[in-house]
Amino acid sequence: MIKYLIIDDEPIAHDIIQGYCDMLPNLQLQGKCYDALEALNFLSKHRVDLVFLDLNLPKLKGFDFLRTLSNPPKIIVTTAYKEHALEGYELNVVDYLLKPFGFERFLMAINKVVNTAKPSQQNVVSTSNSAKSVFLKTNKKYIQVNIDSILYLEAAGNYTKIFTTEEMIMIRDKISDLLTTLEHEDLIQIHKSFVVAKKHIKSIEGNRVFIKDYEIPIGKTYKSQINQLFN
Repeated sequence: MIKYLIIDDEPIAHDIIQGYCDMLPNLQLQGKCYDALEALNFLSKHRVDLVFLDLNLPKLKGFDFLRTLSNPPKIIVTTAYKEHALEGYELNVVDYLLKPFGFERFLMAINKVVNTAKPSQQNVVSTSNSAKSVFLKTNKKYIQVNIDSILYLEAAGNYTKIFTTEEMIMIRDKISDLLTTLEHEDLIQIHKSFVVAKKHIKSIEGNRVFIKDYEIPIGKTYKSQINQLFN
């Protein structure tokens, strides 16, 4: 579970961010602060894994507040001022969201947090300590997928079937777009409609790859991908 704090002087910004977070699993609201001094007091008493930080705060500006933290949590900046983006990355913020931002862009930022976050010891973590995971969109919801559990991907028009060690998930993304999103070195494309996880390959026979009980074809133009496995 990733525990988060919202720091913004605009109530509507709190509502938007919390609404987006409520659509995702494993995100838990810990508090809402409307200026940096209130946030400093809150953080002195509570531990959080993630902060949504506005920059144009009263009393103490966002980046000045961030510099006061000796061991800051993950930070996602939420602001209407794009000219401070470089300064934000120099302060190691996870992402820089320009208002108004939509849910798709918000989700990209959360995926960055999921892949780098080290939750506090008191948190219950749903994936293994070393596992990389992403939030992916199905028809009606977003689900968190552990990339190490993926056996293979199968194209289905504008959708992709993800076969994992536990289930099959239908994602509303083309296989080419999904492969870019996952960015995992263990995944290789062996056919225009199939991507497999190298670590789960049981055997390769002729023009077929076998993973568990699945038989997956190798495309003629993708044989070089398979040949690399033997080098």
